[in-house]
Amino acid sequence: MVVFETRPRKGRWNMLGTWALYRREVLRFFKIAAQTFFAPVITALLFLAIFNLAFSGQGRSVNNIPFIQFLVPGLTLMAVMTASFANASFSLMFEKMVQTIVDTLMPPMSPGELTTGYVLASTTRGLLVGIAVLLGMLIFTRVQIHSWAFVLFHAVAGSMLMSVLGLMTAIWAEKIDHVASINNFIILPLTFLSGTFYSNQYLPEIFQKILYLNPFFYVIDGFRYGFLGVHDGNLLLGIIILFFLIVFFWLSCVKLFAAGYKLKS
Repeated sequence: MVVFETRPRKGRWNMLGTWALYRREVLRFFKIAAQTFFAPVITALLFLAIFNLAFSGQGRSVNNIPFIQFLVPGLTLMAVMTASFANASFSLMFEKMVQTIVDTLMPPMSPGELTTGYVLASTTRGLLVGIAVLLGMLIFTRVQIHSWAFVLFHAVAGSMLMSVLGLMTAIWAEKIDHVASINNFIILPLTFLSGTFYSNQYLPEIFQKILYLNPFFYVIDGFRYGFLGVHDGNLLLGIIILFFLIVFFWLSCVKLFAAGYKLKS
């Protein structure tokens, strides 16, 4: 007879608890599939249509790449990052609002296990949304892949970075307005100013230097290189920055969970 341990031995990772949390979160966003997948696809296609009508008719290209193809990686990753942040921030924030957070905190799960469950679920949503958006844009333009390694790494890294940022936001926030403020005044501006719709070679030198301070730029730049083989920044530096940011914010979430910061009443 197989016996499952509900409380893992000290020092062992609670795989069953982590899987249960991850599965719960994934099933939650699949229950609202229209909002999860169709809405981002429609938004991305609207952006693609607007910018294509505005600029491609003038024969505009970037590094000899048609502008519509240049837009595809940026719009795809923008959808990935937006979905990841929204999932992580809303999920925990909703539990705090309806006071069901205790159901998540009571099981025998460590702060690291809680962080892992939420972050992996949000990363999964971001990647699935990215696939849906990319498939939607394939109807209107062709997409080439220069390096699968860069595409996969930056898709996962970008989604994971936004997941830990969303989780930190939800832990810190006391009401939904706080989450909306972070999204509207920090996340969205950084996303739009990261080179999603343009190459920094068209910017004045001072703005190019400012752009390099935006961590989202390195996600977009590396992801676009994976598709088109062109980049504006230092790819290796971008990978290092993303790695350290993810580790830093991940450990910060673990620390906040361990302290019960704004979680325990």
